Amino acid sequence: MSEKINLTAALRNDAKLNLKEKLSIVAALSMPAILAQISEIVMQYIDAAMVGSLGADASASIGLVSSSTWLINGLMSACAAGFAVQAAHAVGARHYDRARKLLKEGIVISGIFALLLTAAGLVISMYLPQWLGADQSLWHDATAYFAVFSAFIPMRVYATLGVQMLECTGNMKTPAKLQVLACFADVVFNFLLIYPTRTITMFGTSFTMVGAGLGVLGAALGTGLSVVTAGLPLLYITCIKSDVLGLRHDTSSWKPVADDLIQARNIAIPMGCEQAALSLAQVISTRIVAPLGTIAIAANSFAVTAEAICYMPGYGIGSAATTMVGQAVGAKRKDLARSFAWLTTATGMILMGSISLLMYFICPWVFEFLTPVEEVRVLAEEVLRIELLAEPLFAASIVASAALRGAGDTLVPAVLNLVSMWGVRLTLAWTLSKTMGLKGVWIAMASEICFRGILFLIRLKREGWLKRLQD
Repeated sequence: MSEKINLTAALRNDAKLNLKEKLSIVAALSMPAILAQISEIVMQYIDAAMVGSLGADASASIGLVSSSTWLINGLMSACAAGFAVQAAHAVGARHYDRARKLLKEGIVISGIFALLLTAAGLVISMYLPQWLGADQSLWHDATAYFAVFSAFIPMRVYATLGVQMLECTGNMKTPAKLQVLACFADVVFNFLLIYPTRTITMFGTSFTMVGAGLGVLGAALGTGLSVVTAGLPLLYITCIKSDVLGLRHDTSSWKPVADDLIQARNIAIPMGCEQAALSLAQVISTRIVAPLGTIAIAANSFAVTAEAICYMPGYGIGSAATTMVGQAVGAKRKDLARSFAWLTTATGMILMGSISLLMYFICPWVFEFLTPVEEVRVLAEEVLRIELLAEPLFAASIVASAALRGAGDTLVPAVLNLVSMWGVRLTLAWTLSKTMGLKGVWIAMASEICFRGILFLIRLKREGWLKRLQD
């Protein structure tokens, strides 16, 4: 029996689940998303190594604008969540017609939003490296990377909507498989686009490998094409093949309903403001790092890439948490909503803590793989080990926030994130960077992550997010 049927059946039958059964549902929904996130990070490692072989400047150019790409990704996710969270509630209540209507509304609004983001991104790309205070030698590549990223925003927006809508129905496997496909496609496209035509020797045989030799621009194009490779089948499965969401026999109007838009606004705007403020804080953090030099920028970028293998499982579990809590709320099962929120948060903390402990010891070999520059490797290793100690509480903030999102609680988590990032991280980072350089920035990051994790555990414990449900 699939994980979708298990969860749906439990809600439909008003089943009283024991701990083992709840953990089984958590595992079944979490594992595909976790594996997809891990595969994505492994491919990002390979991607970073490809760019890293071009030198510190190439890595620094991409690292410079990475926080800005996170900003746009966060806004896209918030827009999709406005409709996907409502769809999860509808699925939990077995109102499948409403779920399909929400998909249509999401397609219309996301299309408009995508065009606005694309236009803004293309204009901003010309000025972004200078705004971030980078050395002029990085401007050309950084601008090219961000401009190409922006050109593919429409496909990214619809891929994000497709992933979240499928996950809201309990279908975690299809998005996971297509995410793996995107990662492999990214490596293939990068291999062909980054490097020039060259002679490769394997097993004693030499042959000519055709390449475009586009460098950083090739990395941006490769990533964009990989999104298209996975995004098109994702949209087909979501809109046509899905048993719950498929529109092939749906006759409802494409015109958005005012009440749905109001609810989407109430969910998405706090999330969007939160993501914007968090990513803007990351941009400012990049601005703090930029004057520290190319080595510091590159080391910061590689340390962030290496850390991702630790926290991406948390985002996988978070996706499952949003689905489980969302459907439990839709079914008016307060007991399950509470249990799933705590079980997923605890699972995330244990898993991320274990992976970060392993990373603490193996990170020297990770950085040897990512870059040949010794100075970059040493500094990246030093700063990453500072932050790894905070990973369990980072997990608490990631998964608890996702669980709260499933209940439609986005305003208070947004406030908590803003207070933490702007009141703690940036203040400390700016102060400590003056005397401790990049190490000070990462000490500030670790301190803020611990503070934020505690705030989210308190929010989860107080249960204000469950007030809309009756026992």
